[in-house]
Amino acid sequence: MKKESTHPPIISWEGQAVGLLDQTLLPHEEKFILCDTLPALWEAIKSLRVRGAPAIGVSAAYGVVLAAELCRTMDPDVFAREVHEGIDYLATSRPTAVNLFWALERMRGCLDSMAGSGVAQQKAHLLEEARRIEAENNQVCETLSEAGANLLKDGFRVITHCNAGGLACGNFYGTALGVILKASEQGKRISVYADETRPLLQGSRLTAYELHKAGVPVTLLCDNMAGHVMRTIGVDAVIFGADRIAANGDTANKIGSYSLSVLAREHGVPVYVAAPLSTVDFTLSSGELIPIEVRNSAEVAGFAGIRTAPEGVEVYNPAFDVTPARYITAIITEAGVLYPPFEKSLGRLAPGYSTVS
Repeated sequence: MKKESTHPPIISWEGQAVGLLDQTLLPHEEKFILCDTLPALWEAIKSLRVRGAPAIGVSAAYGVVLAAELCRTMDPDVFAREVHEGIDYLATSRPTAVNLFWALERMRGCLDSMAGSGVAQQKAHLLEEARRIEAENNQVCETLSEAGANLLKDGFRVITHCNAGGLACGNFYGTALGVILKASEQGKRISVYADETRPLLQGSRLTAYELHKAGVPVTLLCDNMAGHVMRTIGVDAVIFGADRIAANGDTANKIGSYSLSVLAREHGVPVYVAAPLSTVDFTLSSGELIPIEVRNSAEVAGFAGIRTAPEGVEVYNPAFDVTPARYITAIITEAGVLYPPFEKSLGRLAPGYSTVS
């Protein structure tokens, strides 16, 4: 039986503001915030108050609606120009998650399709498109979760990295965690090892929070314990999400995913990536071209305002790494489970693909 959400709404349009569950306060406080200006939403995306590629995309779509609502002109041309400026501004918030740009470009196309229409009509059309993006995202997450659940057998022990649940996607299932939740709904006994995931402990704060609330057995690990667990206890599968997937299957996910995939190969453990097709960047031939966000050193030098590293020490803080396609057993999408060579299995799903040579 399908489960209902166990946490407050994650993203919503509140009429004149984008409503967000502030994920920086979890798991200790469930606080819903309102972003009623574009700088407020930009900061929420940048500071990870909302995070996860699909959730960022949905938030950005509503951000365009917010940009439209903030326009006071009734001149259609001036209105379109100001909304375009808002789209460009939101695109500067984070560089790696492709869903941000996918959603913004979809909203841009919606705006352009209404050129010459009245301002009120354009605003209504943008809101409809943002709601459509959200609804499609919810359905995509459930569909891919069902497809991936078939890969997990009763009694499986699974390691996941970072957070790819409903919090990351703006709905109940999410992607990687959705696969686990669906398998659990099918009556399979699935237990999860959740890497704490540096630098912001999103596995500890968010993944453990979601699985615990959903009643799925979860054990928290430090990132550097995964290999030991694989060798001594045994793991049946690794599953994580993605922020951007290149056309050849190379996958960018939270830093540490690459290391986990190498450990999995050494121990004969399959690695599954769960992500919607909107996360695939068909313009990039390989993961070497994926931009990697480097974040503030304070995220590693301390936590929750308490410094743990010596003052003045150098810190390198890339938020993501790239797992080469050769380490990925399958990519789980709403179109089903895709297997190597990914250039072919993903390529057949690329926009504009044709079987006619």
